[in-house]
Parts: sequence; structure tokens; C-alpha cells
Amino acid sequence: MEFRYIYRGLGVGLLGGLLAFVFARIFAEPFIQDAIDYEDGRHEAQEALDAAAGLAAGAHEHGEVFSRSVQRDLGIGVGMALFGLAVGGLFVVVYLIVSRRYPDIRPRVLAALLAGAGFVGLYLVPFAKYPANPPAVGHEETIGARSALYVTMVAVSVIALGLAVVVGRWLAGRVGTWNASLLAAVVFLVLVGVAMALLPPFGHVGSNRAEFGDFATETPQPLTAPDGTIVYPGFPADLLFRFRFYSVISQLVLWATIALAFGQLAERLAASPARRQARSAAAAAADRPTAAPTTAVAPTTAAG
Repeated sequence: MEFRYIYRGLGVGLLGGLLAFVFARIFAEPFIQDAIDYEDGRHEAQEALDAAAGLAAGAHEHGEVFSRSVQRDLGIGVGMALFGLAVGGLFVVVYLIVSRRYPDIRPRVLAALLAGAGFVGLYLVPFAKYPANPPAVGHEETIGARSALYVTMVAVSVIALGLAVVVGRWLAGRVGTWNASLLAAVVFLVLVGVAMALLPPFGHVGSNRAEFGDFATETPQPLTAPDGTIVYPGFPADLLFRFRFYSVISQLVLWATIALAFGQLAERLAASPARRQARSAAAAAADRPTAAPTTAVAPTTAAG
């Protein structure tokens, strides 16, 4: 029985990843190209400043292992499909564990609750602290530090979500389900809020502060000449916002697909044993022989 759920979980994860790719390809990918164009233009401006100052031009890698057309279509598509498979597999494992512990929850409702928790805990909360960035935002020397900080935020978010669920269950019998849910949400928000306050922003990573100054993010600032004249603007705020906005919607497409599609499939799987039992009971009742009706015969007495 579990394999029937696992296959469906992997399938809806793959479907969600492909739908998320289609959305990202249409709406988010053009902003990736805009960010690449910005990066190239900024590098040319920096080379002009270096040449005017008599400095040697820094090396700039223009060669690409894969063309932009391959990256935007095959590369992103395969990556998001594999990511969807991974998310679907993780989701169905959690679903099977929770459904055994709470068999009274309808499969469709449970799938929606777990997908919502996964979207918030695994993506939305870490995104709020360390949002996704397009090319040209971020420095190569901080990739390791940024990855470690993001993974830490994901771990904190998942642990906080688990603790909130435990607190909610413990309080449900004391203050009621609704109040317990509200208090659990407060616990979750407090825990992730403290973590966000303690973890440093990307701009405060040691190498960033040493080279670029005290900024909250790695977003490129305006490029200025020695006299303070701006020769190239900072990274466009509208471009950054739209890329991040469509990144969130793309993830929402993935998790919503898993919630809706898997919930529907799980409902059918859960209903199949009940239907088989009903048919078996009906067949057994039809095959059971019925006793012939008995009629009471009144005793007769001879008239004397």
C-alpha cells in the first residue's frame, strides 16, 4: 500500500516541478537575463575606470560551458524537475508517518496542511531572511558562507515548526484547539524571529564588510569614479523585487500542485479499501442463505 502512495507522491512532485519551471521560464527567466546584462555592463564600466586610472584590467570570464538557451530551457527545466521529485518524495514520507498517527484526518485536508507547512517551513521563512537573488547579486568568495547561513535558517525553521506543533498538541486539551493553534503560531514566530535577529545578513559576512563596507545585502551599489561621480547605477530595485516575487510564486505553484494533486489521489486510495469492504459485505449478504419463514399452526381441539 505504501508504494502506491510513494509512486503518486513522486509523480505529483515531478508534475509540480515542471509546472513551476513553466511559470519561472515565462515570468522569472527574463529578469535573469536582465541581471546578466547589468553585470556585463557594470564590468565594462569598471574596466574603463581601471584603464583611466592606469590599472591592469581584471580577468573576466566570458566563456560559458552551456549557452544561455540551454541554461534557460534544459538546465532550469531539469533542475526544477529533479527538485520537484525530491520534494514529492519527502512530502509523501511525512504524509505516511502523520496519516498513521492521525487516521481520522481526511487525506485531502492532511495533504493541504502538510504542503502548507512545507512551503512555509522549508521555503518562505528562510526566504524572508535570505531571499533569492538573480545573477550579479552576490560575490563568489561568499558562496560557502551564504550557503551555510541559508541551511542554518532552514534547519531553524523546521525545528521551530516541529516545536510549535508539539506545543499546540500539548495545549489543545487545556485551552481548546483554536487557542492552542494561535499559541503554537506565536511560538513559531518568536523562535524564527529570534533566529533571524541573531543570524547575520549576507552583507555582514566578514569578507563583504572588509571589501565593500557595512551593507545589509550584497546588492551592488552604484559604481563611482574617484571624484564621487556615479558612472554606473546600482542594481535596479524593481528588477530585484520582481525576480524575488516570481521566485516565491514559482515555489507556490510547486507546493500547491503537490497539495491538490496528491490530496485527490490519496482520497481515492483511502476510499478503495472501504469500497472493497462494502462490496465484499454486500456479496456475503447476497450469498448467505435465508431461513424459510415459519408459520405458527394453532392447535385444533375436537369438539366433544
